[in-house]
Amino acid sequence: MAKHIKGMPSVKKAVYDRIAAQRNISKAEIMEQFQLTSSSLTRLLDEMTREGWIMESGFGQSTGGRRPILYQINPAHRYILGLDISRIYSVLGLYDMEMRPLEMVRWSMDEQMTPQRLVEHTSQQIHELLLRHDIPRHLVLGLGVGAVGPLSREQGRILNPLYFAAPGWNDVPLRSWLEEATELSVIVENGANTALTGEHWMVRGDNIRHMLYVHIGTGLRSAMMSNGRIVHGAVDMEGSIGQMIIQTDGPRLHGTGNYGALEAFASVQAVEQQVRSRSKMSREQWTGGNLALKPEAINFATIVQAMQSGNEYVREIFAQSAAYMGIGLANLINVLHPERIILGGVMISAHDLFYDTAIAVAEQNIYYSASYQPEFSKGILQETAVSTGAAVMVWNAYEL
Repeated sequence: MAKHIKGMPSVKKAVYDRIAAQRNISKAEIMEQFQLTSSSLTRLLDEMTREGWIMESGFGQSTGGRRPILYQINPAHRYILGLDISRIYSVLGLYDMEMRPLEMVRWSMDEQMTPQRLVEHTSQQIHELLLRHDIPRHLVLGLGVGAVGPLSREQGRILNPLYFAAPGWNDVPLRSWLEEATELSVIVENGANTALTGEHWMVRGDNIRHMLYVHIGTGLRSAMMSNGRIVHGAVDMEGSIGQMIIQTDGPRLHGTGNYGALEAFASVQAVEQQVRSRSKMSREQWTGGNLALKPEAINFATIVQAMQSGNEYVREIFAQSAAYMGIGLANLINVLHPERIILGGVMISAHDLFYDTAIAVAEQNIYYSASYQPEFSKGILQETAVSTGAAVMVWNAYEL
């Protein structure tokens, strides 16, 4: 099994992280951040170079004497795997030490993809990825997993998630199963947290300390970063945003959860439910080539098609759903005050109307709007954010 992932970083790892963050960095620039003597840092850099973690990348500008040697990390010294487990599909990525994806593999989470089958399939895909790229297994630092929650991070166990197509997803010891099947060290975290970690990695040079990530899909998921660190609660909070009460006398989604919860207005399932209900009441609205289907045959894919073909009734439902999402976002923003909010998920990617409407409503309801104006984004990584962030978590936790 690969070297175990540890907790607190050593000086060696901290120096490595500094080199990775800037790339092409001189010894003098490194010394600005660390209380090390020149000789101690020279020995450390020589040691890391001999071991292959870093390499010389050229010479910097002279300030009067000899031009300084520049350092960068060696991207091919080790590799990391990142796995995204969602209700609709899963993605496995192979990354180098600069978090560049060498290859991504995607598969459907259909009725056959039980937890046992997923572990077997993941193990086989890892084996084939490493063969194709001629990478010995001992050069892989570990496997990071971003999964649908709720889950126990400490135990690496998925607890009781909803809406998986396949049976058996309750109380799954995912980490131990994957470690046994892959012979790799495994970190398990909820997918919203890994997505936020991945997106933050992509803008790490911007010094953004407080970020909010919201995933709007089959369910609603969120994650918060404060002072550059993911905020964890006493229990897994990934799906809590969906139970935020927007309307006290409102509906419940499928008869569960809070009455008037956000998920009953602004999720894929909520939109499907509303469109089906409207189609039953007024069938002529769904004919004429836009949505000529029986109510029970309507799903999110057909709804998106209707949006694209100009169905005004679907557009109205979509816009209303987005407005409720904007209210939920405003509530979060007024409490957490993030610098940047990233919105992801199929509701965001389906049509710009949802993203634009949700942001407009949120901005109208931000309390300190005069002095505080957060940035909104769809993110840089988008669909690969979870798998990339899972790999970054292994990168962060691994001790040199």
